[in-house]
Formats: sequence, structure tokens, C-alpha cells
Amino acid sequence: MRNKFGLIIVLLLIIIFSVVSFRWIKHRIEYAVTDAVFVETEKLAHISFKRVSGKIVKMYREEGDTVKKGEILAEIDPSDYQIQLEKLGAEIKSLSYKKEALEKKLERIKSQLNRKLEISKLSLRQVEEEIKGLTLKLKQIDFRTEQLEKDVNRFRNLAKKDLVPARKLEEMETELKILRTEREALSSRLEQMRINKVIMEKKVKQAKADILKTGELKKEISSIKEKINVLKKQKEDIQNLIKETKLVAPFDGKIAKKYKTEGEVVSSGMPVYAVVSDEEIYINVLLEETKLKGIRKGSKAYIRIDAYPDEVYEGVVEEINPVAAAKFALVPRDVTAGEFTKVAQRIPVKIRITKGNTSLLRVGMSGEVEIKRDR
Repeated sequence: MRNKFGLIIVLLLIIIFSVVSFRWIKHRIEYAVTDAVFVETEKLAHISFKRVSGKIVKMYREEGDTVKKGEILAEIDPSDYQIQLEKLGAEIKSLSYKKEALEKKLERIKSQLNRKLEISKLSLRQVEEEIKGLTLKLKQIDFRTEQLEKDVNRFRNLAKKDLVPARKLEEMETELKILRTEREALSSRLEQMRINKVIMEKKVKQAKADILKTGELKKEISSIKEKINVLKKQKEDIQNLIKETKLVAPFDGKIAKKYKTEGEVVSSGMPVYAVVSDEEIYINVLLEETKLKGIRKGSKAYIRIDAYPDEVYEGVVEEINPVAAAKFALVPRDVTAGEFTKVAQRIPVKIRITKGNTSLLRVGMSGEVEIKRDR
């Protein structure tokens, strides 16, 4: 009787073991199971002062603190940059005063030179008109003199024969002398006007040359403007640097790591905080290549995290990396020498969580995943 009872117990154990083994094998056929599971995030930023360096005068957050996008996390002493800003401001102001003075001087000189040029041109036109008038008068006198000389010669011949009164001849000779005297005066006046014309032409030419010389003043003003523009850009850059002395959170999240403390001197690019986002968490699975069969994009997955064994998270396969994880190792294996030990490679698989309390998860946590195979 005792032997029969013992046999029944053995048979029950064999049946239970067989059922459990069958279910375990069936589960392994239907699911890819691995414990190479890590909680990751799309947003993990090591934030630093990008272009500024100096002594940290204030740090506002500790590890684990929640932060909002744009919130100030730390500050560097901006004194050096403020001194540079004040120096640039004073230099810009000085150059601006100089530019304004030169512009007023240029305007005054241009006005004077333009007036001088107009006066010279007007004087030149007056001289030219007077020359034209004198030239015309000389022609008229020459014509009248020529006619009068003929008449005088003719009257002299007639006077010798007592055919005309002597008094008439004397009047004509007197008129001829007057015309010759007037011509000499007009000729002298004309010569003087021609000299004046040359002088006026030189004055016009000089006035034009003086106006052209203002180009040097214009170049100087243009050069100062360029310097002011360059300094303004430098000033704008310094203003941006002063803004950058305040380190701000790039997105909503939590402080994962605090690298520095108040009073430390940091260089640009040196990490001060690490900020992680709670909203972009996903599961990174390093799945053995032998378990990839039937795993597709969209395959359903169930995740258990070691820290919360009673919590079951659901998700879907979002991405299957086309390259094995070993290819990204710092020292990848070199099989070209002929030395080779076959090792099952692991393929990174990204799983997006669709159900579960993700606020409990922390980046770096590990666990186990079961991925439903598609037939």
C-alpha cells in the first residue's frame, strides 16, 4: 500500500514536471525572453556653459530635483564680460561722436565749396558774355573805321580840288581818331577779360577739385561706420555671452547628476549638470541573435523591472538595430588574424512603453522582457 502511494506521488510529480516543461518550452517558442534589459531615455543632456568660462557663483538645483525648460540652474560671475561690454559701449559712443562731427564738417565744407563753385561759374559766364560783347563792338568799330578811312581818303582828294569844305574833312579825321582810341581801349579791355576768363576757369577747376577732395573725408566717415558696425556686433556677442553665464534647463525633467559645486571654476563645454527627461523613456533590449526569429517591428512585449517585480509594463518593438552591439564597442573584435571564438551576438532592440506607470522608472534600471514572436 505504501509502495503504491509512493508510485502515485512519483507519477504526479512526473506529470507536473512534464506540464511545466511543456509550458516553459511553448513559452520560449512563442516569446523571445532575455534579461539584458535597460531603461533608457531619448533625452539625457549633459549641460554646460557653451561659450563662457569662470567661477560658479550660484547653483540652484540638487540631484533628483525637478526642473522646467528654461529654468536657471547655475550662474557664472559675469563681471569680466560686463567690463568688456562697458568698454565696447564707450568706444562705440566715442566713434559715434567723431562720426557726427565729421559729417557736420563735411556738410559745411560741401555747402561752402558748392557755393564757391556756383559763384566761380557765374563769374566765368559774366566774363564770357563781356568778351562776346567787346568782340562784337570791336568788329563794329573796325567796320566803321574801315569805312571812315575810305571816306577820309576820298574827301582829302576832293579837298585838294576845293570840291568839299575843309571843315567836313577835319570832322571826319577827328571821328577816325576817336574810333582808333576807342578801339585801343576796347582791345585792352578785351585782353583783360580774356585774362579774367583764364582766372575764372582756374577757380572753377579748383572748386571742382576741392569738392572731389571731400571724398577723403567721406572715406574716413565710411571707415568709422564700419568700425562702429564691427563693435556693435562684438557688443551683441558679449551681451549674448552675458546671457550664457546663466545655465538653463534644455527641457522639462530631473537633475540626474550634479558635476560641480559653487565656487568651482569651469571652462566652456565642461559638464555642470546632467538632466534627464521622464517623458521620453523607452526600453533598450540587447537580444541574442539566436532569439531574433519572429521578432518584427510592432511585436508586443512585456517588461518586468527588477526594482518593481509586481509591475508589468507593456510595449511594442519600435526599432531593431541593423548592427550588432559589439560593433560599437571601444575595442571591436579583430577576426582577420584567424583567432576566432564564436559568441552569440546581441542586437539592440528598442521598445516603446505603451502601458504602465513610467514615473516609477529611472534611467539605467534593468529587468526582463518577453517579446511575442510573430508567425
